[in-house]
Amino acid sequence: MTFSSSQYQSAKRVKLLICDVDGVLTDGTVYLDNTDGEFKAFNIKDGLGIKMLSKSGITVAIITGRNSEVVSRRMKELSVEHFYQGQADKTAAFNDLLEKLDIGPESVAYVGDDLPDLPLMKRCALSFAPVDASSFVVEKADYLLTTKGGRGAVREIAEILLTAQGKLESLHQEYWPE
Repeated sequence: MTFSSSQYQSAKRVKLLICDVDGVLTDGTVYLDNTDGEFKAFNIKDGLGIKMLSKSGITVAIITGRNSEVVSRRMKELSVEHFYQGQADKTAAFNDLLEKLDIGPESVAYVGDDLPDLPLMKRCALSFAPVDASSFVVEKADYLLTTKGGRGAVREIAEILLTAQGKLESLHQEYWPE
């Protein structure tokens, strides 16, 4: 899938990327043990993608329906300041976030994989879905990623946004100076 001209222009204006967690930053699997423990796997490529976005001036936020100490820990490791958990209706968190950051939906991209993500996907300037998202979400997303949730989907978005904004090459130069 390629960007249309209007999607490319939207990508150039993104100041905030909002991510769902399960099915986006993870593959959607939740392991529960017999003592109320929970396990999730996060992809290191997504973590670096989040750091690349932050370093380049694009804020990353999380809005998720579940509550998880594991998510809190991972967001702290990645210095993600804005994360909302336990949001059955994600709209209130979305509105709070936009107010806190003093930006409008025209500066926001969202990535989600299932039905609870659709209201925010509809409100943002640009919406993404991992290739393994639910079929209805795939149909409604502005851009279908080539990667699965939990397998580098957020990293793919980071590279798309940073390319559109002309910032990716300078990040590459830090690791491979000419």
